[in-house]
Amino acid sequence: MTKQLLLIDGNSVAFRAFFALHSQLGKFTNKNGLHTTAIYGFNLMLDHILKEVHPDAALVAFDAGKTTFRTKMFDDYKGGRDKTPEELSEQMPYLKELIKAYGMHSYELPNYEADDIIGTLAKQGGEQGYLTTVVTGDRDLTQLASATTTVSVTHKGVTEVEHYTPEHVSEKLGITPSQIIDMKGLMGDTSDNYPGVSKVGEKTAIKLIKQFDSIENLYENLDELKPSKMKEHLIEDHDKAVLSKQLATINQEAPIEVNVDEIQYSGPQTDELIKFYQEMGFNSFLSKMGGAQTELDLSDPEIKKIKCDVLNKDNLEKVNTLKDNISFYLEMPDENYHTSTFAGFAIGDGSNWLVSRDVDLLNESPLKELLQSQTVGKNVFNAKAMQVGLNRLGIKLDKIDFDLLLVSYLLDTNDNSNDLGELAHQHDYFDVATDETVYGKGAKRAIPDDDDLFFDHIANKARAIYSLKEPLFKRLEENEQTDLYTDIELPLSSVLAHMEIEGVKVNIDSLKNMGSQLTERLSELEQTIYQEAGEEFNINSPKQLGKILFEEMKLPVIKKTKTGYSTAVDVLEKLRADAPIVDNILTYRQISKLQSTYIEGLLKVVHSDDQKIHTRYLQTLTQTGRLSSVDPNLQNIPIRLEEGRKIRHAFIPSHDNWEIFSSDYSQIELRVLAHVTGDHNLQEAFIEGQDIHASTARRIFKLEPDAEVDRNMRRQAKAVNFGIVYGISDYGLSQNIGISRKQAKQFIQTYFEEFPGVKKYIDDIVESAHKRGYVETLTHRRRYLPDINSKNFNQRSFAERTAMNTPIQGSAADIIKIAMIQMESALKKQGLKAKMLLQIHDELVFEAPEEEIPVLEKLVPKVMDSAVSLDVPLKVESAHGKTWYEAK
Repeated sequence: MTKQLLLIDGNSVAFRAFFALHSQLGKFTNKNGLHTTAIYGFNLMLDHILKEVHPDAALVAFDAGKTTFRTKMFDDYKGGRDKTPEELSEQMPYLKELIKAYGMHSYELPNYEADDIIGTLAKQGGEQGYLTTVVTGDRDLTQLASATTTVSVTHKGVTEVEHYTPEHVSEKLGITPSQIIDMKGLMGDTSDNYPGVSKVGEKTAIKLIKQFDSIENLYENLDELKPSKMKEHLIEDHDKAVLSKQLATINQEAPIEVNVDEIQYSGPQTDELIKFYQEMGFNSFLSKMGGAQTELDLSDPEIKKIKCDVLNKDNLEKVNTLKDNISFYLEMPDENYHTSTFAGFAIGDGSNWLVSRDVDLLNESPLKELLQSQTVGKNVFNAKAMQVGLNRLGIKLDKIDFDLLLVSYLLDTNDNSNDLGELAHQHDYFDVATDETVYGKGAKRAIPDDDDLFFDHIANKARAIYSLKEPLFKRLEENEQTDLYTDIELPLSSVLAHMEIEGVKVNIDSLKNMGSQLTERLSELEQTIYQEAGEEFNINSPKQLGKILFEEMKLPVIKKTKTGYSTAVDVLEKLRADAPIVDNILTYRQISKLQSTYIEGLLKVVHSDDQKIHTRYLQTLTQTGRLSSVDPNLQNIPIRLEEGRKIRHAFIPSHDNWEIFSSDYSQIELRVLAHVTGDHNLQEAFIEGQDIHASTARRIFKLEPDAEVDRNMRRQAKAVNFGIVYGISDYGLSQNIGISRKQAKQFIQTYFEEFPGVKKYIDDIVESAHKRGYVETLTHRRRYLPDINSKNFNQRSFAERTAMNTPIQGSAADIIKIAMIQMESALKKQGLKAKMLLQIHDELVFEAPEEEIPVLEKLVPKVMDSAVSLDVPLKVESAHGKTWYEAK
């Protein structure tokens, strides 16, 4: 069987993936803020091409830099290209990690382009009996097509390719692959910025090459051409034509230091690929790997053996042997500790370890008294989960001292895991296995029936918590983060536990009624769409919809896919003005998503016993310190569409004659920015109570101080305000507000001129990050930036942008956390019945008796305004009503 060689043009495919998917996926980032569009698209291409080609050898070639032997021949070679968007540049190092995880090799060669590497290896492969497939987005490589090489050119995305063989080139262009360089020599190339012959386009070039075979033969036989302007241009531009042919010619003798034998391909490295997908947040790719499970070795001889006693009702007096400073671990197998079963528990003091599967023992004396003691310190892993879990068993866990999960998170937000064993290993403690090792993963995950195995594992977990307390507390102190832990994160975990336990009541009938209304609305839209189309069809079928819009209604075709016409949102948005049916289709899709994701989705998670939703707040996920909400995500209920906002009608108080009360910080991140930068103009705008976006618009558009600002100018200024400190590029800003990159660049430049304190802050914080390797928030929340001094420009640039935004976003998150802690204390101190229910980014949601609403109207803003002292005032806006909707 003939061996297969796969060669991929890395830069070209990455560019194609980025620009093809950017408009569809928008700001597609992972949890760390890294843009991942190009990486995602490249992965799609790999999956697709590997199904077609089963390579024995594979390599992805990259350009080594802008300077090559071609730029020495022609200074302006590729000189007309826009600077690569930073959103793409930052992805390139991670793209190479993906390639490595796929088990492939990547290579670049100084002074040469990826084309030359591919051309040289394709020639070498042909000589060694390989059939070669080249994947690229650049048709220039079609010159390599031969009896042994097929050039697959991506178009309309990254998974649809056109296969160029010599026959296909001949059929499409009427010339041979080797004559493509002659064609390019005559017509030039605007993309690569070399000239060719004036006024000679592709058709004329092909006609001439068909007649004369090559540029050299053409010029030897110019007399055969009749006098014409074209002949004059050919004579005048002879040197340009010869040079352009040289520039277009791929070097198949490049001095590469790899050969086909060294790039053999054996398939993806499963563990590395899974880890990479997890880091990128590529859940769809992860799910496809669900079957890639391996048998796990449940024994680990490296773990120090632990002696533990099994508790039962007859030997509970053993609990009395435990001294102060105990470690406790309650095993809840499912992530959602509000509904998880209880598998067992372990408790101990460093010398004595007690275990049991019978969690009912926790309600027996003296165990319950110990857990509820306000004098005996407790060490745990995930304090909030422990509090919620024990509350379900009727126990109030008190006097938590050390939370291994929280402390580890504060020490380094980059490397955190909810697996206690994995997290312990990160801190060089190895006397505990990971849950994956003991319980398995995926569908095979299960608590073992073997008592010895299970008890050893949970006892080892409790021992790990105990053993790591002292060294990790010491590191907190060294980092000046002890106050952050004791005054903010640890008390916040209790506040969040109380909020989660309380839950928020949902009017099921209201949700169902909304569902019925949305169903009727969908039905009305269906009929309207059918009337506009002139026939009935499946609106949810892209193929049928494409046929209606582009064949029956003759709307302009903007994009095609492998299966037909594209009906993606970005395509339909461009067609809104062409036909009313498009607007109705977009509305239909939005309503349909509300129905399935939010109405039906919320109904599934309402607890039957109390008609409430009990979300989980993830306290140790984001690297900036912001909270996340899951099961369900209540921070993501849509509010842009009126039908979406109405979903909040279903969130109601738990009691009659109570109301929902909401308070929201106004523009908190910009106020933090004004404080940390000390910028006079920015601070003045907030101190004087100006509309900050209108104020910024007047400055960047050079208007008079009292000039009117229209909605579009304010919208653009708002995008600049929120984007500037996140290191937004001219490309990113141009995409956000629909202007040219040149205009966007001018906006950014003018902003820095008007707000010099912001520019100085950005320069200073980046310089500080380079020196220290991390940045901090106002409360010393620390984020390490491992790539800040990387020799790789793209990795370093991404780290620098992270350095700019983390102190701002993280400080804003700290402020609302402090406010939540102080708010719960204030409610208790005043003896109010009001309860804090939700935190939605910068908003706090309460429920309270109607008679307490006037008290909250004064108390909540007062507490939130004074959470921290800034150089500009914090502003809080409040509202209340019978539902969450009315409280906005």
